[in-house]
Amino acid sequence: MTPFTRLLPALALLAAVTGLRAETVQVAVAANFTAPMNAIAASFARDTGHQARLAFGSTGKLYAQIRNGAPFEVFLAADQETPARLEKDAAAVAGSRFTYATGQLVLWSPRAGVVDSQGEVLRRNEFRHLAIAAPKLAPYGAAAVETLNRLGLMQRVAPKLVLGESIGQAFSFVASGNAQLGLVALSQVYEDGRIKTGSGWVVPARWHEPLRQDAVQLVRGQANPAAAALMDYLKTDKARAIIRAHGYGD
Repeated sequence: MTPFTRLLPALALLAAVTGLRAETVQVAVAANFTAPMNAIAASFARDTGHQARLAFGSTGKLYAQIRNGAPFEVFLAADQETPARLEKDAAAVAGSRFTYATGQLVLWSPRAGVVDSQGEVLRRNEFRHLAIAAPKLAPYGAAAVETLNRLGLMQRVAPKLVLGESIGQAFSFVASGNAQLGLVALSQVYEDGRIKTGSGWVVPARWHEPLRQDAVQLVRGQANPAAAALMDYLKTDKARAIIRAHGYGD
């Protein structure tokens, strides 16, 4: 248990006794991190009294919204480059950036027995559509393209690709049956140490650039104590356990 984790109940009690004001922090979150961030936000509210208001989307679209004045105070991206760019642009608090999760890519079907243990279903080409996130907007989409190139299948598969604006939309295409297969985030299909439904193959991490995901506090949230508290909370043992439970590495 970290010192900050041990302090959380005391801080919540102190806030209740002294009437310290609970604040709300506006958070932009990469779509692949939807499930764990919902759980972390609920835990954060219980432990600190602060509320986290969440907006999900592709990292590229959220970046554009931040640069166009969207009122976000914390950004959890799906890569490291975008938060670094915001820091360079003086839109993020210098020195606040850190890696909160390392993601994994999975080839997934909602039907059992469709995806084999080596992903050979891609080579057999016995599917009509393969969903991925748009590689220019979403790092998971770029990792999917890298994987297909690594397998030497990009040219064959290209006519069958269905692009989602985010990894969330790519997952929806597969879950709804509009695509038979998808290269999506493991966190979208993973629970209690296993793929919870259908069939999947976890793509070897060496086949694409690491999916390290950075958080950064934005300048707009510099004076909001809830923004700083959330950045600290993401580093606690409690938050780390939630993140690992959804299939992310440290």
